[in-house]
Amino acid sequence: MKRLDYYWYTRSPWLLLLTPLSLLFRGVVWLRRFAYRKGLLRSCRISRPVIIVGNITAGGTGKTPLVIWLAEYLRGKGYRPGIISRGYGGQASSWPQQVRADSDPAMVGDEAVLMAGATHCPMAVGPDRVAAARALIEHSDCDVVLSDDGLQHYALQRDIEIVVIDGVRRFGTGFLLPAGPLREPVQRLQEADLVVINGLGNSDEHQMRMNPGDAHSLLDAGNIRRLSDFYAHAVHAVAGIGNPERFFQLLQQQGMQVEKHAFPDHYQYTSADIRFGDNKPVIMTEKDAVKCRYFAAENDWYIPVSVQMPAGFCQQLDALLEDRAERKIQTEPGHIQ
Repeated sequence: MKRLDYYWYTRSPWLLLLTPLSLLFRGVVWLRRFAYRKGLLRSCRISRPVIIVGNITAGGTGKTPLVIWLAEYLRGKGYRPGIISRGYGGQASSWPQQVRADSDPAMVGDEAVLMAGATHCPMAVGPDRVAAARALIEHSDCDVVLSDDGLQHYALQRDIEIVVIDGVRRFGTGFLLPAGPLREPVQRLQEADLVVINGLGNSDEHQMRMNPGDAHSLLDAGNIRRLSDFYAHAVHAVAGIGNPERFFQLLQQQGMQVEKHAFPDHYQYTSADIRFGDNKPVIMTEKDAVKCRYFAAENDWYIPVSVQMPAGFCQQLDALLEDRAERKIQTEPGHIQ
């Protein structure tokens, strides 16, 4: 039996049965936002600018690679970025948790370990984003906070909102959960500062290009092979991400003969999950690799991806950062107009 998210993008008539629940969910979303606007629910501002990178749909859209790109971009501009996230899938007994490249993904989440290793930025995770942000500031010298996901976490006030959309799947049925993939109505995009499309998009959406890197051995960090080395090879493709088909298509575009093995997002692998009883290469995402490295074999590989953003996005981001900095100066106590 296929998972519910499969039907969100095939417009199955069976989803009509869930429409009343979607209308109820829409009402809850509206009431929650109303409560934050009126101060009935508490929203906190921390002592550093906050950039939220999120989405309005359930499932993966490419937020994490964009956060990694933003961290490098901000560092190049002279900032000292830090990162917070929920730590989804982590089983730590207390939160928030500081994250390093060698942290256990079972404790703090796979995406957190991936980002910490890729950016070398200070990072803290926890379900309470305010607490995570405060812990990050307490234990580092960061001067800007990047939040991986958390668009709907209104307890943490934000200075810039960046929303990422899957250019292929977009909004599916157009319904809110559970009859569709939407966490919030599509109109929510009008409030975002920047809208990024992972794939082909509209004129008012900044197109993000995902570029695959070389294949890296899970067993030997120094063993790197070009993707062309796998051309016309039969490979086992493993993906436990929000949209596994995107990864499979990437490998097929490189000329590989792909045997697909899709797992749920944030899946906790065991060795048996990636052993297929033959000598074909096993190729996975970098997010999967942080969990599979503990039982890696000689023929296990992962492919990192890098992000390329258009000049227009960079220009708008720079302008937003400058504007937010100016606003902060004007609101500081003792500032003379």
